[in-house]
Amino acid sequence: MVVAVGDTVVELTSVLHVFGASELVDEEQLWEGIEFGAERTFEQDPKYAIRLLVDIAIKALSPAVNDPTTAVQALDQIEDLLLRLGQRHLEIGNYRDSDGKLRLVIPFPTWDDLVRLAFDEICSYGATSAQVMRRMNALVADLTRAVPEERRATLAYWGARLKTRIARSFRDGEERLDASKEDRQGFGVPRQHPPA
Repeated sequence: MVVAVGDTVVELTSVLHVFGASELVDEEQLWEGIEFGAERTFEQDPKYAIRLLVDIAIKALSPAVNDPTTAVQALDQIEDLLLRLGQRHLEIGNYRDSDGKLRLVIPFPTWDDLVRLAFDEICSYGATSAQVMRRMNALVADLTRAVPEERRATLAYWGARLKTRIARSFRDGEERLDASKEDRQGFGVPRQHPPA
């Protein structure tokens, strides 16, 4: 498959390529095996749900709206989705026949793709909101504790990106320290970490 779930398919878009066929493949049979729809759905595409929540968050963070509490609430729902996805087998793009021969490759998002979609724009647009940064710090910490070991490197990367973003956005040391806390409510009950 050339296109992934969620891609827009317009006139003359290549949908799939066939390689190594020993005889002519019936094109109509291939089309019957592919389902098209007018729009994406949550059932087909988990990226779509994340995308909509990210859009809510970044709209709430726009200067015209300036509603970081709504962004924090969107992050609550994003965390729920990432917790669910983080427990699933996501490496599902290669399909083999009964003899183990690779027959179909479909592009699917990786864990890295999903986390980047969830964090990148909110981290950027929410960089000057201590409330959003605190919620994102808590989100990274909670996901790190919950997902399998092999998925934690992505979260360590985003934890480091948050620290860098906070350091750039908050010049005042006290504000920087405040924005660096973990707080699931943004401004609610920051986590107290025992001294090392």
